[in-house]
Amino acid sequence: FDFKIVESPKRLHEIIRNKNRSNNKSRVVAGYCWDWVSKRDRTKTDIRFPEFNFEADWNLSKHGGAYLVEDSIEQIGCIHTCQGLELDYVGVIIGPDLVVSEGKLLTNPLARAKTDQSLKGYKKEFKENPALASAKADEIIRNTYRTLMTRGMKGCYVYFTDQATANYFKELLPA
Repeated sequence: FDFKIVESPKRLHEIIRNKNRSNNKSRVVAGYCWDWVSKRDRTKTDIRFPEFNFEADWNLSKHGGAYLVEDSIEQIGCIHTCQGLELDYVGVIIGPDLVVSEGKLLTNPLARAKTDQSLKGYKKEFKENPALASAKADEIIRNTYRTLMTRGMKGCYVYFTDQATANYFKELLPA
């Protein structure tokens, strides 16, 4: 099994695009930290990393459940479209909702996209019962990345938006 941390989302997409050429079974996916703005306005881009000259759209409107069988390599998949799918190689963008601070892996539900339905009602729940709402959001975020990172049967390549988090995971990898 091939597991590597990649230095940029652009490089991640290049690697997965190359892996995909053999049988159309490799895709890039991401945590749901970017709003789905292209849904209503196709002139807008969903996921942008200007510092890397990289941008892409979520795959939700064009392919939906046919994400893997369609030619969707230029789009980014999310938890909602890749659950239950097996890929040869997966590229995962870990967003700012999963970060390391003071040596601890933490989740930040407020870093999720406003369009993410999996955390719908979080702010209201947090006002009523902060501990319960935080625990529920933590479980959803961690499960999202667990699911995304286990889609690749031959390999997983990961880009972290947070450098401290990338360093934390690099230290966990065998030399």
